Amino acid sequence: MVDATDPDQVDDALEQAAQVVRAGKVLVLPTDTVYGVGADAFDQVAVAMVLAAKHRGREMPPPVLVGSTRTVDGLATELPMYAKILIRHFWPGALTIVVRAQPTLAWDLGETNGTVALRMPDDAVALRLLSEVGPMAVTSANVTGQPPATTALEAQAQLGGAVALYLDGGVRADSSASTIVDCTGEEPIVLRHGALPAERLREVLGATVLHDSPPSAADEETVADGDADAAGEDVVEDAATDGRVRGLHVVAGVRPSGLPVRSGDHRTVPAHHSLQ
Repeated sequence: MVDATDPDQVDDALEQAAQVVRAGKVLVLPTDTVYGVGADAFDQVAVAMVLAAKHRGREMPPPVLVGSTRTVDGLATELPMYAKILIRHFWPGALTIVVRAQPTLAWDLGETNGTVALRMPDDAVALRLLSEVGPMAVTSANVTGQPPATTALEAQAQLGGAVALYLDGGVRADSSASTIVDCTGEEPIVLRHGALPAERLREVLGATVLHDSPPSAADEETVADGDADAAGEDVVEDAATDGRVRGLHVVAGVRPSGLPVRSGDHRTVPAHHSLQ
């Protein structure tokens, strides 16, 4: 456990954290929502260790936190203009976007169907670390099914020795999950309602149609009870059958929109990602 709350110690704490990540080990870090557990996104063994610490499998890949908007161009491909608009307005912040990943990237986040969930957290400690080590695969710092950690000690109580270093950034009082938007198609789709209301997204999207449905009380309880993200995970489970999408299975705070879909517009949304 290292203290990143003291201005006189934060530089040393961040250096220790960076060394842990570069060594291919697992780290707990603060974000602007809850605490996250993560590792170098390009270290396949380290990412597997993160999933093992969470007691989860490859079917629930972690999202990736980035320290700069410029990083997106190296990680995503076929990025639609509306996604760039959302990034310009809401990063850093509580917006996670699901985009098509660059096919040449030397990483293995799990069963992603060629996509990746990206977020730039609005937290000074997290951003400084990300600027040092690059993109990190980060998910909420809790065992799957347990409440998300709002302090480093809470994370340590759940994850214990599976984590090499705990970066203590103080209490994270805002445990609201990030809003997750699928940006892989011609129009954006809200996969999970969170800290960023859909109305705010529409304000900047102009004529671009945002597909969503209001969150229900049951949705809000699901997110509150566990795995409210640090980057944006536990979203939807792929419900494709024989190449056709039959619907979306709710996993955490997500509801099918109920909007009519024209023939040929069906597409598979992969299982994804949890943490802010």
